[in-house]
Amino acid sequence: MSLLEVRDLSVTYRTQAGEVPAARNVNFSIERGEVLGLAGESGCGKSTVAHALLRLLPEGTTTSGQVLLGGEDVLTMKWGALRAVRWDRASIVFQGAMHALNPVRRVGDQIAEAIQIHDRISPKLTGRRVEELVEQVGLPARRARDFPHELSGGQRQRIMVAMALACKPDLVIADEPTTALDVMIQAQVLNLIQSLQAELGLSMLFITHDLSVMVDVCDRIAVMYGGEIIEEGPARAVFDTPVHPYTKALSGAFPRVGEQRFRRAPLGLGGDPPDPANLPSGCSFHPRCPEAFDECPKVEPRLYNAGTGRRAACLLVRSKDAAR
Repeated sequence: MSLLEVRDLSVTYRTQAGEVPAARNVNFSIERGEVLGLAGESGCGKSTVAHALLRLLPEGTTTSGQVLLGGEDVLTMKWGALRAVRWDRASIVFQGAMHALNPVRRVGDQIAEAIQIHDRISPKLTGRRVEELVEQVGLPARRARDFPHELSGGQRQRIMVAMALACKPDLVIADEPTTALDVMIQAQVLNLIQSLQAELGLSMLFITHDLSVMVDVCDRIAVMYGGEIIEEGPARAVFDTPVHPYTKALSGAFPRVGEQRFRRAPLGLGGDPPDPANLPSGCSFHPRCPEAFDECPKVEPRLYNAGTGRRAACLLVRSKDAAR
């Protein structure tokens, strides 16, 4: 049994303008010790999926499908059971640490809160555990006594990682944990996450728009567009030889220095992702797709076989799959 199995997850927000489908029939699984990357532009539904896994969505949001964590459906849990799951079995590293941390409490106290709620150990042992966690993420133990504003952006993100590890969860959800950081600090935080994942054997859902980062961190990648997964497969294969036109553009937007395929001309994609409240007919990517043909606006593709361990929701892939 997979540690996490997401089945037909759909999320719809209720707004003044009406209902907005932010995620549609999303399916994926994460094995124990595996890192799955969830990629895509802003607005494609990545963070919505991440927050749905722990039921952190706004009141009034409609969610359907299943989120099976260790075989139990998070979406149907009673409040007490859900509270026991958060931080203890699954935790999350939010995108903006300054907004996620309480500005008027010392960061060590914020880490300690989860430990005392779930592990019910003495304040003395909790203090030792907090210091160990702070040191584990590469900071001096004394920084646990600081307030968030006394730390740099990279240090605050390290504190968020320490908080996510506080109760020794099986699954960590990292929702764009390095987006707000400069390149050098981003590399340091990514190295930290990689080393901790390997050391502790964590399962992880790693969310970002940068496929080049995912190659180093993830075992597999799932690419989202218009609220759906449109390509999935082994991380290196998806980045090096993408088969969906959107994945090709996303990969080309983050070139790697020295790689031959990026030398001749800059790659990328013009335009914006579709409005979830007004999705195009057929393939939702066809208005921006350089390879679109007559059938694309009429037929909504499903995920077709695209090679060993790979699938892609593209009618061009369907034709190749049928020819195999």
